[in-house]
Amino acid sequence: MFNAFFRARPRLRAILFGLAVCLPSFVVGVSTALAETPAVAVRNDRLSVEVGGAGPDVVLIPGFGSSREVWRATADRLKATHRVHLVQLAGFAGEPWSHGEGAFVDPEVEALAAYVKDAGLKSPAVIGHSMGGLSALLLAQRHPETVGRVMAVDNLPFFSALFGPQATVESARPFAAQAAAQILNADDASFRAGQVATAEGMSKSPATRAAMVAWTMASDRQAMAAAIRDVMTTDARPGLAAMRVPVTALYAADADGGAPAAMADALWAREYAALPGVKLIRVDGSRHFIMADQPEVFAGLVDEFLK
Repeated sequence: MFNAFFRARPRLRAILFGLAVCLPSFVVGVSTALAETPAVAVRNDRLSVEVGGAGPDVVLIPGFGSSREVWRATADRLKATHRVHLVQLAGFAGEPWSHGEGAFVDPEVEALAAYVKDAGLKSPAVIGHSMGGLSALLLAQRHPETVGRVMAVDNLPFFSALFGPQATVESARPFAAQAAAQILNADDASFRAGQVATAEGMSKSPATRAAMVAWTMASDRQAMAAAIRDVMTTDARPGLAAMRVPVTALYAADADGGAPAAMADALWAREYAALPGVKLIRVDGSRHFIMADQPEVFAGLVDEFLK
């Protein structure tokens, strides 16, 4: 969002920097009343988890720069029939961060695995948006005993495949370093301006766009830099063929400012091709924030996934 390369590629820019940063007062009916928010059950230096409801377990993982509040409407609806575990990743949306520019994704995935085991969850359904979807895939690959099924919402198993089918982890490293440096070095005014510009490609909702900026400004810059560097250089594709955890992958398409349907179809089919039995579902009329842009469609797909 800070340079000509990303400005010229709104879909790439949207997925890279718009990974679920929504204010609770603006998005899909989320309540802002702190007194009504359930107590956090678990908190450590990598994540915190809020638990509510009763029934089969569902773990909801937000994305880059996001608050758990992006899932609030989904969680409130599911709590009537499920026990919902709302994850908040450290360093994002005001959550404390103590790891400088150290690794983000791998320790976070291990912390998720530890939480599932320590909490005694039995084959929970795991739903992750964007970077949270990548985390869900990695969790299922590395700790299959901790996951019953995965819904990956608008994320690829290798983010940098957006650069083209020839992209590799090594070829992505310079771009990842550039993205991290831009996050760290931008002054607040430039950073906010970049977020405002980027938001146009991430959601059709003006309220959601405004919310994204607020969550990002509340995030720790070192955490964001570490996370984006890891996301751009983490390739989960080599582990797809051996996966036996069922995966549903939702992806967005929008004829008015979002990803063209044919492009999205080809990209998701190519990048998930090695995953046995993957269920690919395109959601039209939506940009990156499917849960906000198409809430009723999204709710129906979640219900079908959880059957």
